[in-house]
Amino acid sequence: MNKPIDARLLQTAEAFADYLKNAAARIDVAAEAKAHGDGARVGISRPHESAQLHVAGEATYIDDIPELAGTLHCALGLSPVANGRLTGMNLEAIRTIPGVVAVLSAQDIPGTNDCGSIIHDDPILCAGDIRHLGQPVFAVIAESRDIARRAAAKAKSVLTIEAEPPVLTPRQAHEKGQYVLPPMHLARSTNEGGARAAIARAPHRLKGSFDVGGQEQFYLEGQISYAIPKEAGAMHVYCSTQHPSEMQHMVAHALHLHANEVHVECRRMGGGFGGKESQSGLFACVAAVAANHLKRPVKLRLDRDDDFMITGRRHCFWYEYEVGYDDEGHILGAEITMVSRAGHSADLSGPVMTRAMCHFDNAYWLPDVSMHGFSGKTNTQSNTAFRGFGGPQGAIAIENIMDSVGRALGRDPLDVRRTNFYGQTERNVTPYDQVVSDNIIDKLVTQLEDSSDYRARRAAIEAFNATSPVLKRGLALAPLKFGISFNVKHFNQAGALVHVYTDGSILVNHGGTEMGQGLNTKVAQVVAHELGVSFESVRATATDTTKVANTSATAASTGADLNGKAAQDAARQIRERLAACAATRHGGEASAVRFANDKVEVNGRTIDFATLVGEAYIDRVQLWSDGFYATPGLSWDREKMKGNPFYYFAYGAAVSEVIIDTLTGEWKLLRADILHDAGRSLNPAVDIGQVEGAFIQGMGWLTTEELVWHPQSGKLTTHAPSTYKIPTANDCPPVFNVQLFEGDNFKDSIHRSKAVGEPPLLLPFSVFYAIRDAVSAAGNHKSDPPLRAPATSEAILDAITAVQSAAPSAA
Repeated sequence: MNKPIDARLLQTAEAFADYLKNAAARIDVAAEAKAHGDGARVGISRPHESAQLHVAGEATYIDDIPELAGTLHCALGLSPVANGRLTGMNLEAIRTIPGVVAVLSAQDIPGTNDCGSIIHDDPILCAGDIRHLGQPVFAVIAESRDIARRAAAKAKSVLTIEAEPPVLTPRQAHEKGQYVLPPMHLARSTNEGGARAAIARAPHRLKGSFDVGGQEQFYLEGQISYAIPKEAGAMHVYCSTQHPSEMQHMVAHALHLHANEVHVECRRMGGGFGGKESQSGLFACVAAVAANHLKRPVKLRLDRDDDFMITGRRHCFWYEYEVGYDDEGHILGAEITMVSRAGHSADLSGPVMTRAMCHFDNAYWLPDVSMHGFSGKTNTQSNTAFRGFGGPQGAIAIENIMDSVGRALGRDPLDVRRTNFYGQTERNVTPYDQVVSDNIIDKLVTQLEDSSDYRARRAAIEAFNATSPVLKRGLALAPLKFGISFNVKHFNQAGALVHVYTDGSILVNHGGTEMGQGLNTKVAQVVAHELGVSFESVRATATDTTKVANTSATAASTGADLNGKAAQDAARQIRERLAACAATRHGGEASAVRFANDKVEVNGRTIDFATLVGEAYIDRVQLWSDGFYATPGLSWDREKMKGNPFYYFAYGAAVSEVIIDTLTGEWKLLRADILHDAGRSLNPAVDIGQVEGAFIQGMGWLTTEELVWHPQSGKLTTHAPSTYKIPTANDCPPVFNVQLFEGDNFKDSIHRSKAVGEPPLLLPFSVFYAIRDAVSAAGNHKSDPPLRAPATSEAILDAITAVQSAAPSAA
C-alpha cells in the first residue's frame, strides 16, 4: 500500500515549484526580451516546460502510467556465458513456478527475430549462438514483476550451453581480423606520396598508441516498455525511446504487422544520452510479442543490473598513430588506425566510426592524413550511440597528439594547437573535403585565454609545482569543432503539427523526443514567437507515431534544429492565414498585419489574438497546419568518405585546472572556464545547463567511469553504482565559469541558433590534459606521460611511475 505523502515534503516541493515558476524573472526575462525585440519569445531564458512537474513529482514517465486491469510483467532470462552455442533449454521448470503465466523464446516471435538498427544481425532473443554474457535468451511473463524477475534469474540452471573462450577487447578482435563491418579508410593528400611521404619528410616524428574507455549512459530512468493489445491485432506501445518511428518499425516486423497497426508513444524520458536511440527496440519488441501472445497488457522494466548487462554504451577505442611535424609544431602528415569495441553486432558502430574519422581533425588543418577505422567484433554488449556519437573518440586522438607534440618541443601545448588551427580563407578544407566556412575558433580561444587568465595561471602553477614535492597542479586549454547533422542525409528531416484552438490556446506536436534537454521548451518558444503569443499559451504533447510519421531519432544534436524549423513552418502557415483573415475583416494588407504580445495590429486597430482566432473560425479558416523541414546542402559519398556531411560546425573551448596527489593518484578539478558557441541561443539558460551537464558527463568518461570485463568469463564486473562511478555534485569544480560565445550562426538554422547537446562533451578534454600536465610535472616535464583514459587514480599512479622512472631527478 502507498504511504501517505508527508505534508512537509509536499510543502517543500510546492515551494520549490513556485521557485522554478518564477525562474524566468530571476534571469531578467524582460531585459532579454527587450534585447531581442518587442514580443520576442526566442533568445530568452525560460525554465524547462516540465520543471514544476519534475519537482512536484507529477511528471509522468512510462512506469507512472496507471496499469490497465490484467497487466502482466516481463523479465528476461540472460545467458550466463559470453560465447558459445545454446544446445538446450528446460523452460518447463520455469513455467511451473506459481505466478508465471508464460515463458517465451525465439520460436514464439511471429515475425522477424531481429532488432538490428541498420544491419539485421541482432536477435531479439537468442536463436542458437551465444554472443555475450547477459544476452536475452527467453522472456518470463508473470503476475508480478518480482515473480518474473525471480523466475528469470534461474536461467543458469535451465540453459545448456557449449561455452567457448570470449574475445573481449578491440585489440584482440583486430588481431583476429574479426569485425562487425568492413574497414573504413579516409585519406587526403596535398603533396606527392600522401601521409606516409609527408611523415617521412618531416623534421620530427611521433609514434604511439592510446586507449580510451567506453561509457555507460546511466540514464536515471532505465529501459522500459508497456505494450497494450488493441482491436484487430494492433498494438499500442508506450516506450522510453529516442526514436519512436524505429520502435514502430521493429515492433511491426516482430509481430508481422504493418506500421499503421503499431502505435508508439513517448511523453518524456528520464534521460537517454543515445542509449535509447536503437537499443530500446529489444524491450519494445519483447513486451509487444508477449502482449500479442497473451492478449493482455505487458510491462517490461529493467532493473539497473540487467540494463548494464544487456545494453551497449559508448564505444571504447584503441589507437595507433604516427605523425610528422616541424619545429613550430605544424602537423605535416598523420596516419592513424582506430579500432572500436563494437560488441557482438553492428548496431550503430558504422555511423559512430564514420563520425569519429570525420572529427579526427577537430579544429586543425591536417594537410596530409590517412585514417583507418575498424569496428571490432567482441563478445560484449553491442555498443551504440552515446552523446557525441564517435566525435569525442575521434577528436581526442588528435588532441593527444597535439599535447605530445607540445611537450616534445618544450612548448605550451596551447601554442601548438594555435599553430594548427584552421584558417579563414586558406587551410580551411577538412580531410573529407568540406570547406570550413564558419570558422571562429581562433577568436573564441583568444577570448577565453584572456578571460581565464591562462598565461598568468600557467606561470603561477609552474611556481607552485617547483616548491610542492607531493601535490602537483596542471592546466590545459582544449578547443573543439563539432559537425552538426546526421551522417545519413535522409535522416535530416522532421515534421510537426500545430493546432490553434478557438480560445487562442495552441498545441504543438513534433517528431522529437523530450529527454530532459529542453527540446519541447525550445519548440514551444519557436511557435509562440512565430504566432506572437505568450509562451504559456503553447503546450507540447507526447511524441506519437500516429501524429507525425516517419520521424528521425532525437540524436546528433539535431532535435531543435529539425523540429524547431518544422514547427516554425507549421506556425507560419497558420499566421499567414490569420493575417489574411484579419485584412479581409478589418481592412489593410495581410503583409502589414503584426502579431506580438498576444495582440494583433491590423489597419490601425489592435485586437486580441484570441479574438482574431474566433473570427477566423467563424470564417472557416483552417486553424491547424503541418510543417516540414529538410536540412539543405548535405551530401555524403559513403564509399569515398567525401562530401558535406554537416550543415554547420559548433565551436567551443575550456580551460581546466587540477591538482593531483602523486602518492595516491587522487585528483580534484579546482576551476573550469568554458566559452561555448551556441549561435544566437534560443534559450540561454537551457543551453548553459546543457554545457554544464555535458562537461561533467564528459569528465566522468575521461576520469572515473571505468568499464571492466572479467578476462575469462566475459562478465561486466562494473555493472552497478557500487563499482561504476559517475560524477556527482561533489565533482563539480568550486569555480565553474560558463559563458556562451556571442554571434549568430553562419547558416540559416532556427533563429540562427546552434545545436548544444553533443558538442560540449568535448570540453572536458581540458580536464584530462590538465591531469596529464600535472603528471608531467611529477617527472619534471622530462617525458611524455603515458596516461590512459579514463584517468582513474590507478591510471594516474601508473603514469606518474612511468614519468618518474624516465626522470630520476624528479621531486
